[in-house]
Amino acid sequence: METKTPLHYLTITLLAVCLQIAAVAQQKLPNVRVLATGGTIAGAGASATGSAYTSGKISIDTMISSVPNIRKLANLKGEQVSNVGSQDMSIKIWLDLATRINELLASSDVDGIVITHGTDTQEETAYFLNLVIKSNKPVVLTGSMRPSTALSADGPLNLYNAVAVAAHAESKGKGVLVVLNDEIHSAHDVKKMISTPVHTFQSPQEGLLGTVIFGQVKFFHGPSGLHTTSSEFSTNGIKDLPKVDIVYCYADASGDMIDYLVKSGSKGIVIAGVGDGNMTEDMLKAVKRATAKGVHVVRATRIPIGAVLIEGEIDDKTYGCISSDDLNPQKARILLMLALLKDRSREELQQLFIQY
Repeated sequence: METKTPLHYLTITLLAVCLQIAAVAQQKLPNVRVLATGGTIAGAGASATGSAYTSGKISIDTMISSVPNIRKLANLKGEQVSNVGSQDMSIKIWLDLATRINELLASSDVDGIVITHGTDTQEETAYFLNLVIKSNKPVVLTGSMRPSTALSADGPLNLYNAVAVAAHAESKGKGVLVVLNDEIHSAHDVKKMISTPVHTFQSPQEGLLGTVIFGQVKFFHGPSGLHTTSSEFSTNGIKDLPKVDIVYCYADASGDMIDYLVKSGSKGIVIAGVGDGNMTEDMLKAVKRATAKGVHVVRATRIPIGAVLIEGEIDDKTYGCISSDDLNPQKARILLMLALLKDRSREELQQLFIQY
């Protein structure tokens, strides 16, 4: 029969203490939920050096497991909300995503959210969530410009850095954030500026909020515009959003598309105008016809940097227009859709575009 020595019992005691310390350390890590929607970050292609790939081929659990040391940043749990290329992102997915995020963040067991998302419409999803999430806990979108099978795929480090930002105490209260290429951007300010390189996301007017270098987070300033807990918008009980479309302006553009959209039931139209939200004379006449019928028209600009001036070259009161301020056409559409959930005057809508 084996005799238990004092050393044997000491070893068992030390092992138990070590396990308890490890368990306490694990409990002290923030709890971050990773919600996957598809996109290039979950994409896979036949060639490591080719540009062809299929979005949404890799599961979120596989993505998390492939990133070294990511579980040292937070207690992670993945969840697949959708699995689409972001060119197919929809209002339904936005509403489902917002509902799920608000449910999760209402729990004391969740400290932050990371969303993996394609880059094509990531700025739109980020801005939508920025207006309807009702928590000051961090919500961070990330993605990649190269699929998981590509040479020097950027997805793993982007996901690592996004988790680091979501787990960081200083990320609270800054609204929805976008993290790619070692940079932290505000949902209000960020724009996809270049088609395929990894430095696609920029905040060309307001500047990035901060940097995250291999998980080391540094903020420079806060976001602009009302957001999250200060936002009046909510998706509670909302099954769909009012139909709002975008019309692009160019040399010699007619007003036919505006007239067509009014007839097809659009509740609002955003003009991606030239320069300071300008448009052709024929488009202006169509705009006046549209606003006379109760359709709200927002003047934005196809120029990537700069605000659209209220009562600039176009007399907004005469034509019934609203300036987008510094929102680009795609974000102006989102704000107008949410704003039109209530009956508002042109003046009230203009004020929202200044505030948000």
